Amino acid sequence: MRMEPGDQTSGMAPDRGLVSATRRPRQEPGTGTQEGAPGSGAVRARRFLLCLYLVGFLDLFGVSMVVPLLSVHVKSLGASPTVAGIVGSSYGILQLFSSTLVGCWSDVVGRRSSLLVCILCSALGYLLLGASTNVFLFTLARVPAGIFKHTLSISRALLADLVTEEERPVVLGQFNTASSMGFILGPVVGGYLAELDGGFYLTAFVCSSVFVLNAGLVWLFPWSEVKLSGPEDDLPQGRNQALREKTDSAVQRAASAHGTPASPQGTPVSKGPARLLWAEVLATLWGLRSLVLSALWVVFLVRLLMAVAVMLYYSNFVLALEERFSMGPRAAGYVTSCGSALGVLAGFALGPLLRLYGHQSYRLLLHSSVLTSMLLLLFASARSLDVAVACSVLLSFSTAIGRTCITDLQLTVGGVRAGGSLLGMGQSVTAVGRVLAPILSGVAQEVSPCGPPGLGAALGFVAVVIMSRNRPHSGGQGGPHSVPSGELAQNQRCPSEPVDPGEALESGVFSESSFQFLLEVEKGSFRDLLVWIKQTPKTQQNSTVTLERDCIKCCLKRELFIKRLYVVTCILSYVSKGET
Repeated sequence: MRMEPGDQTSGMAPDRGLVSATRRPRQEPGTGTQEGAPGSGAVRARRFLLCLYLVGFLDLFGVSMVVPLLSVHVKSLGASPTVAGIVGSSYGILQLFSSTLVGCWSDVVGRRSSLLVCILCSALGYLLLGASTNVFLFTLARVPAGIFKHTLSISRALLADLVTEEERPVVLGQFNTASSMGFILGPVVGGYLAELDGGFYLTAFVCSSVFVLNAGLVWLFPWSEVKLSGPEDDLPQGRNQALREKTDSAVQRAASAHGTPASPQGTPVSKGPARLLWAEVLATLWGLRSLVLSALWVVFLVRLLMAVAVMLYYSNFVLALEERFSMGPRAAGYVTSCGSALGVLAGFALGPLLRLYGHQSYRLLLHSSVLTSMLLLLFASARSLDVAVACSVLLSFSTAIGRTCITDLQLTVGGVRAGGSLLGMGQSVTAVGRVLAPILSGVAQEVSPCGPPGLGAALGFVAVVIMSRNRPHSGGQGGPHSVPSGELAQNQRCPSEPVDPGEALESGVFSESSFQFLLEVEKGSFRDLLVWIKQTPKTQQNSTVTLERDCIKCCLKRELFIKRLYVVTCILSYVSKGET
């Protein structure tokens, strides 16, 4: 495991959430920097991760007990199909607007507090759902869940805080596998309970109890066994200085506008226990605005296109099999179950696949998207039942891989320090897809039963073209161009004075890949720069002023990390000396 400049070791303050894990060389994912044998640290790390997997399992287990029964119950309350559709869409609309805010809120107050609040509010929503006796109460009961049902997003952000960049896709895949197992078992239990007297109400109460159990599990987590930094360290010096300065200035303006004094760092000084958390949330979102517009738009656009493509396929899956191959709902259910089982296995296959791809999740996402698009096209044009079933089963595998990779790519490009905000934005993008998919599916079905998967294949190929032409660069912790690449000594920080890059390369403090981000600058790579230094007389090296201006402009334009700007300074210092 790499030790990066700027990382700090600090214990978790009381009532603080989890924002980022302290990382030390050769330390197991999720462990704290405590004294003891390495083996005990590995056991503690594994125990913490297993607890998070159990949270994901219980979350989808409880939800999947109730969701299949919602449409039937709301119609039994006397709602017309139109009203039932509006009530059903209210949850997605609330998720669309709340995902980003709740995710950003988790970055501000910490993962533990936000996770507990979200679970308990979701439990309240399902409890009210079990007590709803008319359409109005039913709609009202969907509000708490629509706003706060972001347990999985916050859990993924927590996992990203705990592990290294290379471990992150594997851990996220295992988390998705555990959650999927809950989604497979939940409908079975819910269907059994629904057949009893007052089945829906009983199922809703059981679901609420599962969420309460989940909250108790989170409360009893071994938080003290993992050394964590507080929310105020979300964007520490040496990480994303430009974003931190923007956030601090915005918080200071918001604080002064409301008569609250601010500290020199820009953090409002609370006059009491209550703080301007909303100002910090909005300031953080405003600071992420330029990052989204400059680097993350490709990731979010690909996520939207692939989400709509897969939703189009599932929108008329049973109907298409029935009309094209005369397959009944029971047989279609068996096909869906087989696909779900293969999707679960995808979580275990993700580790070997990433090792095969050299831990380049972007390439794996690109190839999985190509496979998904081809399978959608084959399903739409299949003439035999065997081909259609094979495509359906394999689609579950490719989409499971793609979901994990796109989540990892969001964190790679945007950085795990704002992981809650980034994952919340991703959920909002998916919510937009949930709104668009039914409309596009209806239009496509007017043309042909094969229309929805065919349109999904077209959207998937568009996403592939966009990924091929616009490779996103890292803007966060880790990534294809992140620095440093070589291991630093424990707790070592970037020195204030530039160092000689040649000596740094030879000593192993920075490896050559640390300078690969210069490929983003039209002047060429670091190797080309060294060749230019050797071949150009000192009298002709006045153009280094232009090179300096171009490098700094590139860094400021793309809001690269201060560590990258530091490496540029090292290179420019080396160039100015004219050493060979």
